[in-house]
Amino acid sequence: MSSLRARMEAELQSLPPGPITVAFSGGLDSSVLLHCLAASDEVRQRGLRAIHVNHQLHADSEAWAAHCAKICHSSDVPLETLLVRVDRDRGSGLEASARDARHAAIQFAMRCEEIIAFAHHRDDQAETVLLRLLRGAGPEGMAAMRSLRRFGPGLAWRPLLAIPRNELVAHAKEFQLEWLEDPSNRDTRIDRNFLRARAIPLLRERWPNLQSTFSQGAQWMRAAADFIEQQSDIALADLRGTDPASLNANGWLALADALRDSVLRSWLRSLGLPPPNRHQVGELERQLREARADRLPCVRWPGVELRRYRQWIHAMAPMPRIPTDWQQAWNGNALVLPADLGTLALVDERGQAITLPDADRLQVRFRRGGERIQLRGEPIHHELRDLLQKAGVPPWSRDRMPLVFHADGGLLAVADRWIGFFGTRLLSIHNARLVWKTR
Repeated sequence: MSSLRARMEAELQSLPPGPITVAFSGGLDSSVLLHCLAASDEVRQRGLRAIHVNHQLHADSEAWAAHCAKICHSSDVPLETLLVRVDRDRGSGLEASARDARHAAIQFAMRCEEIIAFAHHRDDQAETVLLRLLRGAGPEGMAAMRSLRRFGPGLAWRPLLAIPRNELVAHAKEFQLEWLEDPSNRDTRIDRNFLRARAIPLLRERWPNLQSTFSQGAQWMRAAADFIEQQSDIALADLRGTDPASLNANGWLALADALRDSVLRSWLRSLGLPPPNRHQVGELERQLREARADRLPCVRWPGVELRRYRQWIHAMAPMPRIPTDWQQAWNGNALVLPADLGTLALVDERGQAITLPDADRLQVRFRRGGERIQLRGEPIHHELRDLLQKAGVPPWSRDRMPLVFHADGGLLAVADRWIGFFGTRLLSIHNARLVWKTR
């Protein structure tokens, strides 16, 4: 057994149970990985297959797919080839677009608790550390690639991450493996290729152990990043409001710099919202510190709006605009509201829809200003504006609550939050209750 295979067998012992799939490009690195795993009885018993992603970016793409099929057939390893379309117009660049398309396709093809093995090695790790350093990454970014992490419905495993590429070359030559050379790897216009072909060889003249040193540095950064993540989870639990989409603004500002960024990212990730860049984090901090108490700071980036009201930061997806002067006659049946604001309905005690007689038909619209409502048991009419303020309803939500009016123009209900005197009487007559279901 080769030393590389022996190290691979040792790596297997740290894995949870589950079948293993090789992300197989046909290049040297993934060819060595496939060869080592295919030679393992344990891996065979777990279940072994390979996935090849055809990006359809090069004239030889079909030939590469055919080569991968040939190698897998000779190794008795089932192969699934995935065709992807790469968005060339994304601002992140072709390399990042291809990676995102590849990962999305692989995740879609994975089975539950399957382990996808990638062939990244120590030299790749060093390049990643240097790239992220040049881009101003924090501890999580500088930690570079994890050897094992969640990925889609299973795990991503990088068993070669501590092994230098020259050992992979030696293994490939010893066992006379066949592999492909991607000509795009010689294109130094790509940042990673520039580092690999020009910058790192120059640096190694002065620091021969550069790749090993960077890899060790990534391990230290991983430990630091994991510690920060643990502390940020504790801080997030303390700062989160009753509404999971709210965060205590003063408490967040009081955190140490490293925790502040990590807490914000963890919070948004838990809500399924995209994370900010460093500029957006800085802008949020600036606005929160400088804005007067009566102001409503708002920071936006694609897919996210962060707004402060009183002591809370509120996170949300961008809100669609409500059509001007929208209103709708209503008979009590489920009414789909505009701007993704859900449905409004009258239901009986069993939750079944109720249809009002023509004489009791209602109108539904949104705030226009000056609305008043008489609450049950109170002789006076309240300004709706005052009710909303006292209840702490955020300003951006106040105009998005459906209002129910009688045909004569009297305000009967503010969504299902406040039911007025006359609204209560109407509901009692029909043995109904008002339900506003938001999406």
